[in-house]
Parts: sequence; structure tokens; C-alpha cells
Amino acid sequence: MSNKVYIAVSLDGYIADKNDSVDWLSMVPITDEITTDFPDFMETIDCLVMGKNTFKMVVDSGEWPYDKEVFVVSDSMTSIPSGYEDKASLINGSPSAIVRSLHDKGHNDLYIDGGKTIQNFLEEDLIDEMIISVVPILLGGGKPLFGELEDAKEFQLIKTKVLSNMLVQSHYKRK
Repeated sequence: MSNKVYIAVSLDGYIADKNDSVDWLSMVPITDEITTDFPDFMETIDCLVMGKNTFKMVVDSGEWPYDKEVFVVSDSMTSIPSGYEDKASLINGSPSAIVRSLHDKGHNDLYIDGGKTIQNFLEEDLIDEMIISVVPILLGGGKPLFGELEDAKEFQLIKTKVLSNMLVQSHYKRK
């Protein structure tokens, strides 16, 4: 059982710019190396757990990229938008309650996505692996990947690789 993060950040550690946009990710060239890396990661997980803002961003992109079950963490959403009811379900509660609920449904390897969701899972020490790709851009502000934590969380570097001579991707596991 493992809870995993797979995400891109700017050189200065942001996942969205000052306008909550991720348009800066379009600077990353679409190469075979990049387009096979994410599907390879997806083969290692059972389902996705994402925050409502990340879900909204995916819906607004116009293309549904997932063939796995998606759970949207939200206390404020009352329903999944029309057309996506067969693609995603709402879930709420603490990260530990969410993990227990999903494990009870047979989902053992979870992909945790979205800044606040990742931060909440980290706070409860529920992130086992992180694959972080650094995009060579300084945004100068925006939404940081990591927020303040009550206690330090120690991870071990498993490997680092360069993708398409542009991204530096590091894979970490919790110590």
C-alpha cells in the first residue's frame, strides 16, 4: 500500500502561478520520453485522490486523461458536474479517513494530486512516494507545492533523471 505524488513544479517550488494558472507548463515539449513517463506511473496506482481545484482544472482542459477511478476531495461540492459522474466521485473527511475508506474499497496504491490535498496528506504523514518534475521557470510567486508542516518529514532520494533535456525529475520515498 502506497500513497504517491506525481507533480511538476517551477524552479521556485510553485505548482500554479500568481493567477492560479498552470499555463506555464505548456513550455514543456511533448516528447516520447515525457508522454511515456506519466502512463508508466499510472500503471502503479489503483485510483486518484485530487482536490476540487485540480479536478476543476482537469475538467476545464476539455480532455479527461484518466482511465482509473477518481475521487475528488471536497467539503463544499455537492455533486460532480454533469458529464463527469461516471468518471469521478466526491469524497471527504480527513486524509486518514479517506485512505481507510479507499483501502476498504480495494484501492491500495493511491495517486494524491493537488496542492492543498498533498499538503494535508503530508501533514498526516500519509505520503509514501513523491515524483517531482522541476520545470526551468521562475514564477516569482503563486501556489507552493509544500506548505508549513508541524513536523519535518524525511524522504530518501531513489533516483533522478532528466526528461527531454529540460525537466529534472526526482523520485523520493519516505524514510
